[in-house]
Amino acid sequence: MKPGSSLTKPNFVFIMADDLGYADLGCYGGRLACSPVLDGMARDGVRFTQGYANSSVCSPTRFALMTGRWQHRLRGGADEPISSGERGSAILGLPPAHPTLPSLLAAAGYQTALIGKWHLGWPPHFGPLKSGYQEFYGAMSGGLDYFTHRDSHGAHDLWDGERECHDAGYLTDLFSAKAAAFIGRARQPFLLSLHYNAPHWPWETREDEAEARRIEKIFHTDGGSVHTYASMIRQMDEGIGQVLQALRAAGAEENTIVVFTSDNGGERYSDTWPLLGKKMDLLEGGIRVPYIVRWPARIQPGRTTAQLAITMDWVPTFLAAAGASADSRYPLDGIDLLAEKPVERDLFWRMKFRAQRAARSGDWKYLSIEGHEYLFNLARDERERANVRKRYPEKFAEMKNKYLAWEASVPPIPDDAKFSLVYGPADLPQPS
Repeated sequence: MKPGSSLTKPNFVFIMADDLGYADLGCYGGRLACSPVLDGMARDGVRFTQGYANSSVCSPTRFALMTGRWQHRLRGGADEPISSGERGSAILGLPPAHPTLPSLLAAAGYQTALIGKWHLGWPPHFGPLKSGYQEFYGAMSGGLDYFTHRDSHGAHDLWDGERECHDAGYLTDLFSAKAAAFIGRARQPFLLSLHYNAPHWPWETREDEAEARRIEKIFHTDGGSVHTYASMIRQMDEGIGQVLQALRAAGAEENTIVVFTSDNGGERYSDTWPLLGKKMDLLEGGIRVPYIVRWPARIQPGRTTAQLAITMDWVPTFLAAAGASADSRYPLDGIDLLAEKPVERDLFWRMKFRAQRAARSGDWKYLSIEGHEYLFNLARDERERANVRKRYPEKFAEMKNKYLAWEASVPPIPDDAKFSLVYGPADLPQPS
């Protein structure tokens, strides 16, 4: 961090893409020119090379982002993900009584807004305005068409607060414009959560409205291309440029922490090289995601860090920067990523889909898929092709025991937890 005098409370802009692959962006080795704004943000700040999502599917990661705790501590975090068919459920959602990043910051004097995807339960029991956000514009469900704004069950899903609205336009552009407008009128300090639907299916750019009118289901298994996918990222990147320009115009650029990441690994058109795996996998390509952080007042430009980081870390990170405290009744599981010294720690994942289990400690990773167990040294083998469990039996036992101890510390997966898979599983390692 830059040396200097103490600062007033920083603003926060947290930008989350949906289903973005680890290597889609140029600053992460991407092979398509689709991210000039984000590449510039990486040059201006710090880029994490070992950043992870709390889950390889969306709503569990969002539970962790909101609470700063393992998503498994709440019932809604067990579904992979919460289905649009659960509208009206009084069980599957983020309980309004649970402290959240926006509620804790609001109590510390912040203005809070969510623009984009919520995916943590539906009204009347759940919603952004019940969990600390003072403003909301976006979608309640997990994915929707970019033009018709229909979800995977065909229901219209665009909201302004708790009122359905029918604004016409390309969803990415609507979110970008609303975010820039919020910054222009917000009092400081503020928290803006900008959760894009892009580049989640259906595969539609702002030039593809005719495609939106053609398809009956937004799963879009007969559409898309690498070019279309890259254009969707580019159009999101352009919107992020509008947001950064709004910060400059508001005189807020210097003391605003801007974070960019993804909710999980990439989908079928995404790039995860050299990692293997996609969304729904606990292979690296399903859980390792871009992390870019810019804070001109405090972070030296042009940095990279290998600090192990995971989605739930942003709650303690933002609270520490704001001088705010967590609720002692709900101790945080994450760490402050802007601490001066690197933190050694272990990370864990668990999914009902294919009975997947994983643990990361230093360079080592334990992985179990349908009972088949693996040990990988990620410093030597990021692609997870060399199963070294028999070469290093003591390390394998140590990593497995770490996982088992963690699993015993969180609630078990409920019998009624569901998983939803649109496409077939990615290329998984073969049992040894």
